[in-house]
Amino acid sequence: MPSIYLPLHYGKVPYWLLERMKKLAKPIIYLIIQEFGEREFFERMSNPIFFQSFSNVLGFDWNSSGATTVLMGVLKSVLNTEEFDIRIAGGKGRNALNTPNQIKKLSNDIGLGFSDIERLINASKIAAKVDNAILQDGYDIYHHAILFSKRYWTVIQQGMNIKCRMARRYHWDIYKNIPQIENVHSGIVAERKENEVINLVSNKSEEARNILLDLVKDGRFKRDYQRLISIKRFKNELHVPRRIDWSAVEKAYELQPERFEDLLFIRGFGKGVIRALTLISDLIYNVEYDKQDPAKYCFAVGGKDGVPFPIDKTMYDEVIEFMKEIVKQADISDFERKKVIQKLDKEKQFKEKYKIGEKSWK
Repeated sequence: MPSIYLPLHYGKVPYWLLERMKKLAKPIIYLIIQEFGEREFFERMSNPIFFQSFSNVLGFDWNSSGATTVLMGVLKSVLNTEEFDIRIAGGKGRNALNTPNQIKKLSNDIGLGFSDIERLINASKIAAKVDNAILQDGYDIYHHAILFSKRYWTVIQQGMNIKCRMARRYHWDIYKNIPQIENVHSGIVAERKENEVINLVSNKSEEARNILLDLVKDGRFKRDYQRLISIKRFKNELHVPRRIDWSAVEKAYELQPERFEDLLFIRGFGKGVIRALTLISDLIYNVEYDKQDPAKYCFAVGGKDGVPFPIDKTMYDEVIEFMKEIVKQADISDFERKKVIQKLDKEKQFKEKYKIGEKSWK
């Protein structure tokens, strides 16, 4: 049974494949939105199994970290046009850092107002901070993308663990406004379960988040941190950070934030600070946090590398032309349109038949 484990891959997609991916992606997206509505498209993109299947249907690597970056690039090329009212901002590396500016530009394209733009920018910042610092699983975010329309938004991002040369992909649920940072993920795709995890996103960590906020607001952080800093290792082998950005903590104390989420907007309030204060809440105040890795397995098949089988270019072109012709036929019946979607979902039916699908660690 083949498993998708997202090893870090380098290199570029062949031009012939990239162009076919774009041509096939467009009618698939069009059909999903026309047949099931805009929300359904967002739900599918926030589903890690469908996302992986979509990449496989388009013919990309069946087990590559590049499936995320390439598919998001394809989706940006297709969606960021006048034909759709959905936009994607962000991407890999510098594109990720430029997400706020991209949001502003793309939001104007679809008629979003100032308050909506600010909301999306804040949502993007929170998502990046959550998966980089609030959920500490050993993976650093290097690809960040936010999909949005006038009504919905979701985030898809990917992190890497350079030491083990692995990647994992984070899918957020669909939102209209900025949510509280509890159980925000619809799924996290990874190959292995990590043992050293600080999962403050879990509902089991609510008390730890509250204590952490109290620590910052009442100014006891320095005294408590000095008590903790002499300990080399913690209960479950989590290392205590030797350095902490005290200016960020002091800034938080001055601001007296009302919600834990407000801490995420403070510059410098990152992994080290959150890790230290979380260990304080556990060790000194006996308030435990969730140490379970929320990631899940994901199984899939298909790919350009010929594993487990090569792509038939002729058949691929025939599928593209078939899909384009279907879209052009304005008088096509609802029944026939559903048949098209069902055909594209064959992979899902195959996985269900042979019990190839999502598997969570118990």
